[in-house]
Amino acid sequence: MPTALPLCSAGMSGPHALHSLELRHLRCFLAIAEEGNVTRAAARLRLTQPAVSRTLAALEDALGVRLVDRSTHHLALTPEGRAFQESATAAVAAFEDALDSVRTVRRPLRVGHAWSAAGPYTTPLLRRWRERHPDVPLELLRIDDRTAGLTRGAVDVALLRGPVDAPGLVTELLYTESRVAAVPSDSPLSARAELALADLSAHTIALNPVSGSTALDLWPPADRPTATIIVANTDDWLAAIAGDRAVGVTTTATPGMHPHPGVVYVPLTDAPDLPVVLAWRDGPRHPAVRDLVTLAHEVVPPDATRPTGPRKPTGPRG
Repeated sequence: MPTALPLCSAGMSGPHALHSLELRHLRCFLAIAEEGNVTRAAARLRLTQPAVSRTLAALEDALGVRLVDRSTHHLALTPEGRAFQESATAAVAAFEDALDSVRTVRRPLRVGHAWSAAGPYTTPLLRRWRERHPDVPLELLRIDDRTAGLTRGAVDVALLRGPVDAPGLVTELLYTESRVAAVPSDSPLSARAELALADLSAHTIALNPVSGSTALDLWPPADRPTATIIVANTDDWLAAIAGDRAVGVTTTATPGMHPHPGVVYVPLTDAPDLPVVLAWRDGPRHPAVRDLVTLAHEVVPPDATRPTGPRKPTGPRG
């Protein structure tokens, strides 16, 4: 297979022409799958929308299956498309890894995160990586989904918080973070030295089901809040709290990575700590993934992992 292939272009002739499939068809399909929109995929690939549509149709024709459901305004993958996305991602990654074995300039290592990256260890990790591996650029990408773009092939490795139950992923614990309440800066709760989960129960809770780590089952059944606001990302979460529409729960990484003049963070005494893990796909992967895991363990202190049960109160509640 030639290495100098265009990313995507108009396709093949004849049904089921599997012998005519090329890497560009996989790249084109993955762009559509990740963007959920042909127009955005075309812009990402620097091609015209008709060219992208023709290439997708040619790929589907060669495979003999429908990969994308076009019945709605927002494109969605069919079950066959979701299965093929995993295989196509692995195939493209394997191709890139093969090139890395012989080329002098290796492709960037893409590290995804949904919010707060590696918290206070982010800057030391980035700086030390640049010192140790100047030939492999590290790209830190914020992607608002449950696995920060990992399962859809947008990144090579991801920093994730909370349990990771997506199939086909390998995870390694880095450390744990204690939880804090996020409250409006003019709320009476903001003057407290610490809070318990029950102190938030009477308030509306801002929840991010896309990439957040807080759900209502964090509270005991007797103290579970009844009012919620659903947000799509960290920015909307902060805006809801600063606007006095809700309160939230996050971890100690958020105050440093996402300060906001309208939000005060208060320690929570009875919420379990949250694990922070590095995750990558099981199978072909970027050759520098293991180097990143090793370096992350060097940067994170050995005592940064604690039991994930409730913390003991540190003093009287004000």
